[in-house]
Amino acid sequence: MKALILSGGKGTRLYPLTYTRAKQLMPVANKPVIVRVIEAIQQAGVVDIGVVVGHTAPEIMDTLKDGSAWGVKISYIPQESPDGLAHAVKISESFIGDSSFVMFLGDNVIQGGISPLIRDFEHNAWNSQIVLKEVPNPTAYGVAKLRADGSIEQLIEKPANPPSNFALVGIYMFDSTIFKAVNSIQPSKRGEYEITDAIQWLIENGYSVYPHVHEGWWIDTGKPIDMLEANALVLEELTPSIDPTAFIDETSQVDSRVTVQAHARIVNSVVRGPAIIGEHSLVENSYVAPFTSIYHHTTLRNCEVERCIILEESLISDIDTVLRDSLIGRKVVVQRGNTRPHGLKLNLGDHSNVLI
Repeated sequence: MKALILSGGKGTRLYPLTYTRAKQLMPVANKPVIVRVIEAIQQAGVVDIGVVVGHTAPEIMDTLKDGSAWGVKISYIPQESPDGLAHAVKISESFIGDSSFVMFLGDNVIQGGISPLIRDFEHNAWNSQIVLKEVPNPTAYGVAKLRADGSIEQLIEKPANPPSNFALVGIYMFDSTIFKAVNSIQPSKRGEYEITDAIQWLIENGYSVYPHVHEGWWIDTGKPIDMLEANALVLEELTPSIDPTAFIDETSQVDSRVTVQAHARIVNSVVRGPAIIGEHSLVENSYVAPFTSIYHHTTLRNCEVERCIILEESLISDIDTVLRDSLIGRKVVVQRGNTRPHGLKLNLGDHSNVLI
């Protein structure tokens, strides 16, 4: 068994943050999303991983290196242009060979890992298995139509009249027959080789395709609101801890649901969890409300933040209103100006400088 992680997309829905950072490296609860994917794959017993990379390849490769930090072996597969998920499979054939494999979109966050999916596929003679999730608004997703025997009959992209409320999550199991499919289909109207077309080719040519219905939560971290929601869900699942090198002074209040990482400092502040304060960060004379992640080497001084993701080496200081529901990029400076606004909601790219 091998694994394929797709990380070649541009992440346009997360602009401006993804102008300067791969979307798969955006942190959720202070850990990059793609690292969470790698950990889920490794915990399922799969250690041979191919990562399909595009224009953000240098940053992805510099972060993940050979994968040994997570007990896996990573091979990089360059995709010169983002020509679709099926194209990513097609160019990975030499890496996959005759193995079965799990394919995972590198910007998805899923509850509970994928070990049940791996076991399910290994114990059945199926050619493909597709992870589905019941959703309240299936018209916004690719949707599966199921047969009476439980197999998948058809995949339909954003149907006006959905045949079910089972949406495609972005996690797939395949055996080597998928390469017949991806080499048989034509580009779609938008010029991409669609994985749904390849799976439909398998179905129409007599191969077995079955669903795996995921019972836990699942987030596609493609938009700022999704990142914040994923961050909140993961923070709730963390086992809180305070690193022995962290400093919390006697005047501060830090509740039992807060994680404080190495060399972080909390001075004359209140931190309510679930929340996480990153390595070498400083929270001083401030209030950090629940569902907030402060990444490493960041300073919060004389301010209040709520349900935010604040990335590394940023400075938020002297703000006289609550900063909430915001994504703040790297090396950002947000300080008080001459006006007094009543509220803030910001999505700021790296190196921004804002006076408020």
